[in-house]
Amino acid sequence: MKPVCVLGNGQLGRMLRQAGEPLGISVYPVGLDAEPEAVPYQHSVITAEIEQWPQTALTQVLEQHPAFINRDIFPRLADRLPQKTLMDDLHLATSPWQPLSSPDEWPDIFARLGDFIIVKRRTGGYDGRGQWRVRPGDEAALPPEIYGECIAEKGILFSGEVSLVGARNRAGECVFYPLTRNHHEEGILRMSVAFPQTQNPLQTQAEQMLGAILTELDYTGVMAMECFVTEDGLLINELAPRVHNSGHWTQNGASVSQFELHLRAILDLPLPQPVVTAPAVMVNIIGTELNTQWLAQPLAHLHWYDKEVRPARKVGHINLTHPDPAQLIVALSGLAQDLPPEYQSSADWAKTILSW
Repeated sequence: MKPVCVLGNGQLGRMLRQAGEPLGISVYPVGLDAEPEAVPYQHSVITAEIEQWPQTALTQVLEQHPAFINRDIFPRLADRLPQKTLMDDLHLATSPWQPLSSPDEWPDIFARLGDFIIVKRRTGGYDGRGQWRVRPGDEAALPPEIYGECIAEKGILFSGEVSLVGARNRAGECVFYPLTRNHHEEGILRMSVAFPQTQNPLQTQAEQMLGAILTELDYTGVMAMECFVTEDGLLINELAPRVHNSGHWTQNGASVSQFELHLRAILDLPLPQPVVTAPAVMVNIIGTELNTQWLAQPLAHLHWYDKEVRPARKVGHINLTHPDPAQLIVALSGLAQDLPPEYQSSADWAKTILSW
């Protein structure tokens, strides 16, 4: 099998490498500033763990490589303006929006989109960064340099946040994991809960939505779609053309992880429907030092990224899975005792979801 070069050497690239090892696939996560001659890209398949990157000697070489999978899709989806335009073109439900080009547009924006607006940077904003909540009167405090660089969205009242992770191969076959329920705090994913496959209207709607996007883009590999749950169904919030934080539970909760699934898709290997037989919980470890006491919990699978611990930085995650939701609740309660206090509200949320 061909080796795989991953543009980016963060935790996603690292977990792609780990997923390739049992299959005999050599995966090379590479830093953006690596010297091109030090990277075995010539006969490799190229993928990426990030949506956008600066121009470096390496990226300029890889951008010309014919085996860079989804090369032209990354810049399209890294920018919220063409991303939202794609959803509108496909008639997929998303929050009403418009480009934000000038302060003079605010009267029209409030008239058209309502009195609660979310301003988002077109590129670069993630984990709650590069976003502003704006009500009439707040617009004067916005940084003047954002105009022309942002979109304005109607603020949505939603009952929950979910994501769908799926994959498509070159033959056009698509497979999907069960919808994952997500809990964010301060714009950062804190916990996810997934259940075995069930045929419910939201799962069907989400698969139709993401399937339409994958097909329209002629996309190969794993993509994640984040959605708001509303009274009228799902509204797409944003897309991530890569393996995704909310799919980390698949490492221990599915027959094929999202990382292996991505490698299978881009290397033209068999792409079966992943099987999920038990509920799973993923706990994001954010700005928290490693605590070996987490390993005392027998259901806990720790994935530590070996990164410098800084506030608001994702430094690891813990997966828990068990066929009995009651046992998962017990395990999560035990784990929460060894987590900082700021995790308690997310743990309570996850236990409520598992109790449904």
